[in-house]
Amino acid sequence: MTQSTYAVEAEGLVKSFGANRAVDGVDLVVGAGTVYGVLGPNGAGKTTTISMLTTLLRPDAGTGRIFGHDVVREPQIVRQLIGLTGQFASVDEKLSATENLMIFARLLGLSRADAKKRSTDLLEEFALADAATRPLEKFSGGMRRRLDLAASLIAQPPLIFLDEPTTGLDPRTRGQMWDTIRRLVSSGSTVVLTTQYLDEADQLADRIAVIDRGKVVAEGTALELKASVGQASLILRLHDNADVPLAREVIARELGVEAVVSPEAARLTAPMSDPDRVTDLLIAFRAEGLHLAEFSVQQPTLDEVFLAITGEGVPAGDAAAHENPAATSSLEGATA
Repeated sequence: MTQSTYAVEAEGLVKSFGANRAVDGVDLVVGAGTVYGVLGPNGAGKTTTISMLTTLLRPDAGTGRIFGHDVVREPQIVRQLIGLTGQFASVDEKLSATENLMIFARLLGLSRADAKKRSTDLLEEFALADAATRPLEKFSGGMRRRLDLAASLIAQPPLIFLDEPTTGLDPRTRGQMWDTIRRLVSSGSTVVLTTQYLDEADQLADRIAVIDRGKVVAEGTALELKASVGQASLILRLHDNADVPLAREVIARELGVEAVVSPEAARLTAPMSDPDRVTDLLIAFRAEGLHLAEFSVQQPTLDEVFLAITGEGVPAGDAAAHENPAATSSLEGATA
């Protein structure tokens, strides 16, 4: 990958608030046209990292570049290349959806005609056209989040930072947001997504960084992270409980591993280090007259990865010590 394909490059980012080092040497590389997930417990440093990359906070040390432009030396250029949806809605509840988007568009320099067209297109894209003239105080939480995301896309930036965009949304609305994020990437945008929902990162992210106590403690694809904490398991359930002892013998012979019998009768779990040997196992089962009622392969979950890497995470009482309240509030209402 050449430098021109990097949307984000962070090297040794550090940010301290008094004696508390919220970000302690974060390194990130995000390829253009991808979804990059940033996971971590509350207070881990996710929002502070995003604040530095979006020019809202100045790093104490290290460098950050957006499409090759330094976030400290070239902040104006960086702001033209990014959109930001923070943890809290940046829209005005007393105004309608159309009025909110028109204000953002005009502030970004669009003419009145272009602002109206862009606002109309975005409301249609985010399924808000029917509520365009309704005051936001009558919007649901999911509608507000969709409008907030629409506002960050008015200038059609090539890079979009989404800081926990689906927190508090119901499953249906979360699914709609996921579809929107996929459409953004398919149209050429890059998305950096911070989230505490492990299934969200699993569904959307091409690569994932796990941040804990201000450091990147793991990085890779979802499959790579899962493989780092354990191998896949083969799940087998037999038609006849009486066949369990013979099945364990066959598994030991063909795979060289010991199968575990679960409390559910006739259900066996065996570690699967070599997927190619599973075919041999099935052939051996048939030769021995063993009949399967269920067969599946189970990968470790991102939940298991998260717990294995971060342990108990940051205690609730320490969260405020790791994230600067001023930094968090500076994200409220910010749409770069």
